[in-house]
Amino acid sequence: MSLMKKIVTMAAPIALLSLGACATPFRADVARFQQMPAPQGQSFTIRASDPRLQGGLEFGQYATLVSQRLTAQGYQPAANPAEATLVVNLDYGVDNGQEKVITRPGFGSWGGWGPYYPRRWGHRSAFYYGWNDPFWYSPFGYPEVESYRYYTSHLEMTINRAADGQRLFEGKAKARSLDDSLPRLVPNLVEAMFTGFPGRSGEEVRITVPPPKKG
Repeated sequence: MSLMKKIVTMAAPIALLSLGACATPFRADVARFQQMPAPQGQSFTIRASDPRLQGGLEFGQYATLVSQRLTAQGYQPAANPAEATLVVNLDYGVDNGQEKVITRPGFGSWGGWGPYYPRRWGHRSAFYYGWNDPFWYSPFGYPEVESYRYYTSHLEMTINRAADGQRLFEGKAKARSLDDSLPRLVPNLVEAMFTGFPGRSGEEVRITVPPPKKG
């Protein structure tokens, strides 16, 4: 066995252990357009853009997260929704996923490293934006073909002034992941939406949400 192959053989298990031990941050692209008034205790009510979701337990859980973020900004939940100053509309979802096929070249006869390509090893973070795989190795130099499925999730939020319906805020957060679980995705999208809220109008930014702390 060549020296390079020995190094790869010993290093790969160590890399797998370290990768499995580290949680990966959640990354979302957030675009916001806003003319939000300075918070002075304005009241708000939260509605589902899809009427079928209104009153549902799942929607209620996400609406609570948004309510907490708005309250932290200085706005107040309306005691009577009909008398709210601001109307917040929420929409969220995840697509059916898309298949991605990757072809990797094998090791050349010189034993050098080939290009690095994305890969998923075993149980990895549900949130995917690409990672290097420096320990991949094909002993025979033949190309390796692998496929995986990724999902695109989104959260859309608008805020209108109740008195005349004037639009004050439009925001959209979207992310790719290897997981289509809305209970895991939506809270992260909400966190991304309110990072730096209300944001600079017309700007799209990449927001990184740290993984939850263990314990």
